[in-house]
Amino acid sequence: MGILGGNPKDEPLHYGEVFSVWTGLATANGLIAGYQTFYNHAGDEDLKKIIEDIIQALRDEVKPLEKILKINGVGLPPAPPERPVARIEDIPPGAKFNDPEISAALSVDLAAGLVACSQAMGTSTREDIALMYGQFHTAKALLGAKLLRLNKNKGWLVPPPLHVDYPEK
Repeated sequence: MGILGGNPKDEPLHYGEVFSVWTGLATANGLIAGYQTFYNHAGDEDLKKIIEDIIQALRDEVKPLEKILKINGVGLPPAPPERPVARIEDIPPGAKFNDPEISAALSVDLAAGLVACSQAMGTSTREDIALMYGQFHTAKALLGAKLLRLNKNKGWLVPPPLHVDYPEK
């Protein structure tokens, strides 16, 4: 077999895989810090739980992404520092994100993450990389479903115009 025929972990990464892994790690690190800030601003306990779940899922992504880059001699992107926990009462009302804004931002980010994972899976030649992104994709899809349910239950979902009038034939 050729260079791409043995153990996937022995195959070289192509530049697209390196880029996907590096940007995935940079994004995950940035989102963790941002979501820690969202957590400080959130008032709804159900939303805070989902934020915790998303942060944990991102931390679970960081570990294998860092390992792949280190094994392949690629420098790690800079990561922002962990954010301290703050009391919501200490954040001035005009400077605070509100719960529907936080939830909408999380929804947008999860949707973008699904697209990024799909692209990484589709461009990977190493099966282990494609499968890793498949696992990330599944985790994001499950979190997105939980967040959609929360948005509906809390009345935070702002749907596009609904098509309810059908033209007569």
